[in-house]
Amino acid sequence: METPAGWNTTDEGLVREYTFNDFGEAVRFITAVAAVAESLNHHPNIWNSYNKVRLTLFTHDAGAVTEKDRLLAREINAIG
Repeated sequence: METPAGWNTTDEGLVREYTFNDFGEAVRFITAVAAVAESLNHHPNIWNSYNKVRLTLFTHDAGAVTEKDRLLAREINAIG
């Protein structure tokens, strides 16, 4: 399966890092990601430090990256 644009496949799963103009912008993005994740019932690991956000997607039940992760990554890409 193809890795969605902007995401890297690592031992941790699908990983993408974002840099925003400020903390508020980063938090607004995290909130948007949370809404999409809830709608798909599939939740990323989220790391935030001021204007930086790092997302990791991995299906723990399967022990691997699955189509659920790739779908969530594509939905996150649509956020911006």
